[in-house]
Amino acid sequence: MALNGNHSELPQVLVLLPPACFTLLESNYSHKFNFLKAWDSPLPQDQFLATHAGSVQALLSSANGPTITANILQMLPSLKVIVTTSAGIDHLDLAECRSRGVAIASTPKIFTEDVADMAVGLLLDVMRKISAGDRYVRDGLWATRGDYALGSKIGGKRVGIVGLGNIGVQVAKRLEAFGCNILYNSRTEKPFVSYPFYSDICELAANSDALVICCALTAETHHLINKKVLLALGRDVVIVNVGRGAIIDEKEMVRCLVKGEIGGAGLDVFEDEPEVPEELFALDNVVLSPHNATYTPECFMALCELVAGNFEAFFSKKPLLSPAVDN
Repeated sequence: MALNGNHSELPQVLVLLPPACFTLLESNYSHKFNFLKAWDSPLPQDQFLATHAGSVQALLSSANGPTITANILQMLPSLKVIVTTSAGIDHLDLAECRSRGVAIASTPKIFTEDVADMAVGLLLDVMRKISAGDRYVRDGLWATRGDYALGSKIGGKRVGIVGLGNIGVQVAKRLEAFGCNILYNSRTEKPFVSYPFYSDICELAANSDALVICCALTAETHHLINKKVLLALGRDVVIVNVGRGAIIDEKEMVRCLVKGEIGGAGLDVFEDEPEVPEELFALDNVVLSPHNATYTPECFMALCELVAGNFEAFFSKKPLLSPAVDN
């Protein structure tokens, strides 16, 4: 199928709900692809899908969009490829994709630098009380109450990283520059690093001054950070999550934070986004971010190029640029 020509002749890409980068993607690549906007149609989604069921071979997805369930896949018998704008693929029914021969392309390395920056930023913010101090000044309390509570030194701290993949390695690299000592837990021990490896997540927590969650969400990592792990952290330890919200048992984490059983938290992700537990709003030892770690102009441009490149490769019958690895 030609990649140029009249709009009606362009390769069709189904979009159920636009990812954050969609405006940029459409403006740069509408001359190459006919984006079928299910969310913008007056038809109910099932009718919209039925209308295009016989022709749609490609679908654009995202972690913040609807889950691509077996039911949706069954309504798209001609579907051959899903390109997702996220590194994780937990929003796709992988078993159904495999059984139907639907290929998946993800974006595993596009977000690495930006997410690592956010993880370090959240850790610094919580430990040095930057956001809390900012509120203290803006509320006029410095002049009336005096100096604010002390933050904590970063250098020399033992930072446990959960998931030493692309992002975890970059987090470790950045924190080493601060003089931190890196420990880690991962599915397997990594021969290319000298950091101490902990196969037991509770043991890692007990030996860390801060815990940074960088792993993917899978059946095995769902609520990996449970009550036992949280209590192993102790009253002075900070937890940072730039992975997925459901890796932490959110209810237990909130309870621990409210009761002062852990030292603080820097959170870019939550279990039921965009809903965030209201108990966290009043806590000065918690920094909240709206799943924003990847949101930079540079990241969006690189993401659009990779997404478009994957679609171009598919429609040109070439190998996908970034085929997803199903772990």
